[in-house]
Amino acid sequence: MATGKEDKGNSQKSAGHAQGPSKRGFAAMDEAQQREIASKGGQAAHQKGTAHEFNSEEARRAGQKGGEVVSRDREHMADIGRKGGESRQANRAAAQQHSKSGSRQSSTRDSDE
Repeated sequence: MATGKEDKGNSQKSAGHAQGPSKRGFAAMDEAQQREIASKGGQAAHQKGTAHEFNSEEARRAGQKGGEVVSRDREHMADIGRKGGESRQANRAAAQQHSKSGSRQSSTRDSDE
């Protein structure tokens, strides 16, 4: 059987969980302050010479990894393909319209001379 002391401790824990942990330190700052501090850290690392800079091989691998993750989402890939097809179709229609209006202008110019 639980004593009054144990019950009191349990109720405090459950009350704390309902609200979630309070933010402290860096997490409690607003986004602008966080960016400013992070920027200073990055600048200091570059000045010190300890900042990591990607070479072309590392950048290629990182991009490939990101592409693999994105391509797993079939719905997203279908949306991309659909938008590309619609864009291509619109560009083709505009080009055909432009070429038709261009041929009319040249035929009217020829008849003026």
